[in-house]
Amino acid sequence: MRIARDLPDLREALAGRGPVALVPTMGALHAGHLSLLAAARQEVGEAGILVASIFVNPLQFGPGEDFARYPRQEEADLAMLREAGCDLAWLPSVEAMYPPGRATTILVEGPSEGWEGAARPGHFRGVATVCAKLFLQTGAQVAAFGEKDWQQLQVIRRMVRDLDLPVRILPCSTLREADGLAMSSRNRYLDPEARARAAALPGAMLAAIEAMARGTSPAAALATARAGLTAAGFALDYLALVEPESLREVGAPPGRLIAAARLGGVRLLDNMPAWA
Repeated sequence: MRIARDLPDLREALAGRGPVALVPTMGALHAGHLSLLAAARQEVGEAGILVASIFVNPLQFGPGEDFARYPRQEEADLAMLREAGCDLAWLPSVEAMYPPGRATTILVEGPSEGWEGAARPGHFRGVATVCAKLFLQTGAQVAAFGEKDWQQLQVIRRMVRDLDLPVRILPCSTLREADGLAMSSRNRYLDPEARARAAALPGAMLAAIEAMARGTSPAAALATARAGLTAAGFALDYLALVEPESLREVGAPPGRLIAAARLGGVRLLDNMPAWA
């Protein structure tokens, strides 16, 4: 596996190679990331080149967020990428990604509004900007993203369509721990007591979806879920049923149930499909 840390190295590594499949990450890799790599490899085959980027993007962190303490484990991540059959690791510095004097960012309206967009102002501007740069830097034909960050996925899809970027976005199902908790690099922040309670979030979401399927009104099902999570010690930012692509709130299934909640100082995200 080759490692590139600046644009000349990246371009040299990609010159004359086959189709590129990209998996953008911020590192602290886990089994969910490995599933993205496997899906991306399947898209381009052995004739293609599988690229993973590791870049903790300062543009998507707001004041007081965890940019400084976001887990960084370069050697372990590189070992996992080698084991997964990655061909090229792209590890730019902040200066390589955002040279001095930069003056351009990308704002995607529509799906970025509300929910994470409201809770973390400027977050999706940072996500859209770095993803557009990664797509253009690597010339990727396909890029794999996990469905766990559902709103992010819709923002990236909208950006690609609106800007006619020649990359196909490959959504990949959320991987979960044995107790149902969605895999996330930030789960390692949970202390043992909070980790033991964390599975109540997907449990409450699934129970709400099942209640709606039995005929309970969405308002009642979600109210019960919110009350249960609050009693379990979660501080909810939101729990809402939305139209999957636009993220507009809807009053009945089908839709996507999205949630963000804090537990033990850690912010957890999750989402699930909800059918009528």
